[in-house]
Amino acid sequence: MHVLILGGTTEARRLAELLADEPLPGLRVTNSLAGRVASPRLPPGEVRVGGFGGADGLADWLRAHAVDVLIDATHPFAGTIGFHAARAAATAHVPLLALRRPGWVPVEGDLWHEAGSLEEAAALLPALGRRILLTTGRMGLAAFAGLDELWFLVRSVEAPEGPRPARMEILLDRGPFSLDGEREVLRRYRIDVLVTKDSGGAATAPKLTAAREAGLPVVVVRRPPVPDGVSVVDEPGRAVRWVREAYEGRPLPGE
Repeated sequence: MHVLILGGTTEARRLAELLADEPLPGLRVTNSLAGRVASPRLPPGEVRVGGFGGADGLADWLRAHAVDVLIDATHPFAGTIGFHAARAAATAHVPLLALRRPGWVPVEGDLWHEAGSLEEAAALLPALGRRILLTTGRMGLAAFAGLDELWFLVRSVEAPEGPRPARMEILLDRGPFSLDGEREVLRRYRIDVLVTKDSGGAATAPKLTAAREAGLPVVVVRRPPVPDGVSVVDEPGRAVRWVREAYEGRPLPGE
């Protein structure tokens, strides 16, 4: 049985580790990484790096490499690959599962402002503050490029490219982040607004706690939906059970 994991996330790497320990004779796992990070942490199993050339290219790859099940464990905001995976799986008649970490939920004391896109997030900022901690990654800074009256601290794993805000400083860093560290970032840079995507997970959640403690508004960009008809699980262990059921020939959700 051949499993293809569309990965690049902590959950995808954990899934590959769990599958490597599964006592399933003949189980083959291939991990696909987009290649956007220069030095990714490689998961166990076979690894391929790079795109497929859209949904049709992915469908061709599934057929050419005799993939039996496909798991989309990409980042919650990697929306395009999710829809490509759904279309490719349907074309190649391969069962598809989406592994998505749970999103964040506001608690008492949070001052959240939800946005449907980076552009909507940018439109909210002038009314909320002047010194922005922007933690939406190195892509998409063009949405904030016209806000010349605001100052941005842009935190990302690698240096951003393309259009960007005129007044900004880049902070290269990689999670997980500590609560004390996030408190210090807010204090040192005199941040009065936090902008984040609803990535979920614990690695980058301390910034939300630090913002709550400081009474700062947080603009939260909602994640794109999973394509209709795609089964979703929220943690790697459940994905392993799904693979085991497919291996044993049991019906999968949606079949």
